[in-house]
This record gives sequence, structure tokens and C-alpha cells, in this order.
Amino acid sequence: MNILIVEDDKTIAKSIALALDDEGHVHNICGTAEDGLNSAREDQFDAIILDINLPNSDGFQFAKTLRRQHINTPVLVVSGRASVTDRVVALRSGADCYLIKPFDRQELVASLTAIVRRSNGHADSRIQTGPIIIDLSKHEVKVSDERLKLTSKEYHILELLSLRKGTTLTKAHFINHLYSGIDEPESKIIDVFICKLHKKQSDATGGDNYIHTVWGQGYVLRDVPTVH
Repeated sequence: MNILIVEDDKTIAKSIALALDDEGHVHNICGTAEDGLNSAREDQFDAIILDINLPNSDGFQFAKTLRRQHINTPVLVVSGRASVTDRVVALRSGADCYLIKPFDRQELVASLTAIVRRSNGHADSRIQTGPIIIDLSKHEVKVSDERLKLTSKEYHILELLSLRKGTTLTKAHFINHLYSGIDEPESKIIDVFICKLHKKQSDATGGDNYIHTVWGQGYVLRDVPTVH
């Protein structure tokens, strides 16, 4: 996943970033509400991790501004403020989940996965496409109960396609999801990853492939296989 971290405390921001790195997620860190809002407008993130106490603003106002501008990216608030009032205000402002500092890394990642899953209409952590099942909580893909061995990049491409099944995604979507502006390669690398995914899917399913090429636009995951 591609995560925006809006946190002015550099130590906490680094701790969150390390937790995301360990799970293979990419991220962008902003230290102010203004920078965070600009990033949220300009780039497509899977979720936002938001602190309440920010310079010259607060997380409540940040969340309200996001929703007023019709930016529907899921928001996970992390705060040392533990009162019920703060939690209620955050949720009413547009946040999707509220974690109290200090928090466990596993809880952070699990909460992120859950809000992203729900925002895309998936109540279960598993998404099935034909015989292919991707388990978002375990970072695992199975075909007919057999584990499909994927590289980290291949998994995250399939994860994004699964979360947005039925939606055509451009190469720019994949580049942003995989690299978040850090040492971005040329977009043709996505064709290479997709080609490898095609072969692994085809080998595992007996010839069927569920990633469709939309010429001139990008790729889309559908419940029906491509025509041979």
C-alpha cells in the first residue's frame, strides 16, 4: 500500500515508517497539515496516518478539509489524546479509525489494512478472483489452496488490482503504489511485472488469466478470465 504519514514528531514518523517498511509498504511523510493536504490532493494514497497535534492546525480540521474537498482516502488517527471526546470528534470529522499512542506496530498495520479493505467494499481480509485468493492480512496468494509464490512487487501489484477490482489502473497508479516518488523507474517496468504475473497466474490456473490489458490505458482485474 501507499501511505501518507502526517506527523510533526520526527521520531514517531520514523517509527511508523519503519513499521510500514517491514510490511513492504511505501510511504510519504509530511510534517504539517498544509503539506499533508497538498500531498493528498496531488497523489493517490491508499490511506493516511494522521496525528491530531500539528503545527498551525490540528488533525480534526485536516480530516474535515479532506472530506469537504471530496477526498475519500481512509484516515487512521494516531494520537496521545485518549479521551472519548477526542475519539468521537475525530470520527465525526471524517477519520475512519483512532489509535492511541503508544501503539503496537502490528495493531497499526492491521488497522490500516482493515480501513483500506472496508473503503474498497471488502469486509473480509480475503479477496477472491476466480480460483485466486489474496489474503491481505497475511500478504499471501493462493490458487486452489496452493500458495502462489510472488515477489514483493508482484504481490503489491496484485493487491492494488484486487482492492480496485473492475477499475482500470494506469501505469502511473502502479508506480505511485510501488515507489511513492522514491527512485521511480520508467513506467515500462510495470509491463514487465504484469507479464510475470500473467505467466505465474496462467501456470497456476491451467491457462486462465484474470488481469486484462486495456490498450492505451492500463490494466484491470476482472472475475472472468481473458479470452485465449
